[in-house]
Amino acid sequence: MNIDLIIMVPFVIMLLAVAFMPFVHSSWWNSHYKKVSLFLSGIIILYYLLVRHDAPRLGILLSEYFSFIVLIGSLFVVTGGIYLRVQGEATPARNTIFLILGSMMAVFIGTTGASMLLIRPWIYSNRYRITAFHIIFFIFMISNIGGCLSPIGDPPLFLGYLRGVPFFWLFQHLWAAWLIAMTLLATIFYFLDRRNFLQAPPSIRDLETKKETWTFQGLFNLLFLAVIIGAVFLPSPWREITMILAALSSYLLTSKNIFIANKFTFHPIEEVAWLFFGIFSTMVPVLDYLEERVALTSSYPALNPIHFYYITGFLSTCLDNAPTYLALLQLHLGIHGMSIEKASDVAYAATHAPQFLTAIALGAVFFGATTYIGNGPNFMVKSIAEDAKIRMPNFLHYIIFYSLPILAPILVLIGWMFCS
Repeated sequence: MNIDLIIMVPFVIMLLAVAFMPFVHSSWWNSHYKKVSLFLSGIIILYYLLVRHDAPRLGILLSEYFSFIVLIGSLFVVTGGIYLRVQGEATPARNTIFLILGSMMAVFIGTTGASMLLIRPWIYSNRYRITAFHIIFFIFMISNIGGCLSPIGDPPLFLGYLRGVPFFWLFQHLWAAWLIAMTLLATIFYFLDRRNFLQAPPSIRDLETKKETWTFQGLFNLLFLAVIIGAVFLPSPWREITMILAALSSYLLTSKNIFIANKFTFHPIEEVAWLFFGIFSTMVPVLDYLEERVALTSSYPALNPIHFYYITGFLSTCLDNAPTYLALLQLHLGIHGMSIEKASDVAYAATHAPQFLTAIALGAVFFGATTYIGNGPNFMVKSIAEDAKIRMPNFLHYIIFYSLPILAPILVLIGWMFCS
């Protein structure tokens, strides 16, 4: 069998382990997931060192992983120092408004920033009747789809901006798809939440309909949050240095009482760091294989926007959506004799063939919501929810009971309306 295919087996094992082991043997998985991640990563690292003799590729891997975990970790620490609490916020209408406003916030501070800032008050405001669907719609709307209107909103879109896609191009071409998807998801959520609300005991419904009272503490951390978001535009390593300093300053200056009130622990970021190290490492051969296939197939101009939409979307469900976005953008440009390395070519494609870039952007961002690992914030939100003792569906149940019946029809509609 081809060695290029064999070396993808660790990635498959890693995905299957993340998907099924918490369900099959949760106690074993919780005790040994770090070892599994290290073992599978070690296979890939040794392969690239001893077989391919490609140490620079490992350097790129470590750089990408370090940038990812620094961004996620710094936002996790800073938002953990902001105490937001809302009394009387958990009626269906107020919950729906919260999700819509949170999705709009993701446009300006990114899906990761909005997710880390809002997940704790979301859990707290719904504490009397919270269920898994509250968290999953939060992932759908705030952690993913909400960020599609600006380069700051989601990592693949930011990479596109750095490559030459105009800053306001996303809003100009994606606002209608965003509006339709958000409207449908908000409507579905409202009726699900209304049913949940009506099933709650009268005493709980009375608690949740009292006059709203808001509590804010640690708001000076919004300054550190702004620093982290701004640092995204800096070159490496200044980007990571700035983020680390902002997170460290926030942690040292924030009252420990705020962390206690937020029930803040480092367990969620620790779990994400270990698991995503395994995912980042083992997916390198897959990405390299895709890049080689792109080079071989770029002479076949038979792909339409809808193909780009579904290919980008499918790969974004199990691979990091940022390199997937770049790979498909490279394919589109290569078909037309252009290069992703030339900002003028990217800008030309965005202006003269916007339907292709629209398909790639929508596929990367929207399909990232279909699995826990489709986008960075998803797994973090899941981990924080579980830390708050909320029973979350496992990987497979997430797809079967939420992504397929709720999200998939919306994704098909979006593809038909904007990519056909």
